[in-house]
Amino acid sequence: MSNFNIFLISIFLLSALFFTSSDGATFTIRNNCPYTVWAAASPGGGRRLDKGQTWELNVPAGTSMARIWGRTNCNFDGSGKGHCQTGDCGGILACQGWGVPPNTLAEYALNQFGNLDFYDISLVDGFNIPIEFSPTSGAKDKCRPLFCTADINGQCPKELKAPGGCNNPCTVFKTNKYCCTEGYGSCGPTEFSKFFKSRCSDAYSYPQDDPSSTFTCPGGTNYRVVFCPARSPHFPLEMALCRRTCNGNKDIFDHKHGFNYASPTSGGKDKCRPLLCTADINGQCPNQLKAPGGCNNPCTVFKTNEYCCTEGYGTCGPTEFSKFFKSRCSDAYSYPQDDPSSTFTCPGGTSYRVVFCPARYIRFGSFPLELSSRDR
Repeated sequence: MSNFNIFLISIFLLSALFFTSSDGATFTIRNNCPYTVWAAASPGGGRRLDKGQTWELNVPAGTSMARIWGRTNCNFDGSGKGHCQTGDCGGILACQGWGVPPNTLAEYALNQFGNLDFYDISLVDGFNIPIEFSPTSGAKDKCRPLFCTADINGQCPKELKAPGGCNNPCTVFKTNKYCCTEGYGSCGPTEFSKFFKSRCSDAYSYPQDDPSSTFTCPGGTNYRVVFCPARSPHFPLEMALCRRTCNGNKDIFDHKHGFNYASPTSGGKDKCRPLLCTADINGQCPNQLKAPGGCNNPCTVFKTNEYCCTEGYGTCGPTEFSKFFKSRCSDAYSYPQDDPSSTFTCPGGTSYRVVFCPARYIRFGSFPLELSSRDR
């Protein structure tokens, strides 16, 4: 082979190496929580984010062992010194190292093997804030959003409870069973890791939970990290956390994801009312949403912000599909941000009943039919 050809090949290889590794990433960090979160990043520092605020972080190509997390209940002075109840990083606002557990982690390494970004949500340091970690640009069809939105703080096993969060068992017990300190294969799932995994299936639940918890995107992809994303499958987080202690000792209740009946049965029944969803939605379901035995929400089918509201509060609204549900079950949530017409309160201490196939409708053949108003 001639020296000239060798030279051309060398230039090609060097150029390929350069362009393969030159694309960093922009991380858009957003706080959707109803409380202030002090975002932290290593590398990157830290910033206070009130509800609805964002922070853009540009990270160079090749960065590895990096993480983003949220800190709660912080107090900093004018020089940026202070303390946080969860996620504290040496008592400073602009973090220079990692945070103290418990804290929910968004971890990543850019432009690694095959010019792939590796990213994950990790509960190996415990949980303090629900989180979304998603690609926002690049080949989004080749990678997917990750979520951990369960009420882990409220359901935390008593052995793992911590002020403001829920510890991983490694933090508490410090043994190989939970920490995997004796090498690969020396540990496995435990009752505690199964608690985390059953609630946040995308996330690392113990240090060697790699097969089900590490994801890749092509190098050059940008990302967002959202604290308290809109995807919570049950109550909005602030409602779940405040069920007995906020809003004047009121219970907050709604109904979603089904056709049933929720009703207060004791306490201040004169101050709250029953909720119903009894229409023949299965029989009238739009073709695009039909499913064996039921009728899907459009978010389940299309997985876009238009229907899922994944990009934060105010980024979505009623659609033709949500109006289909709302016109038939006016009490019910018809899309994720349908809060004003779909959330109800009772005085704390009220008891409730939930009835499947309540007496307000009858069945004719295989379809439930609402009774006419004169028959109610």
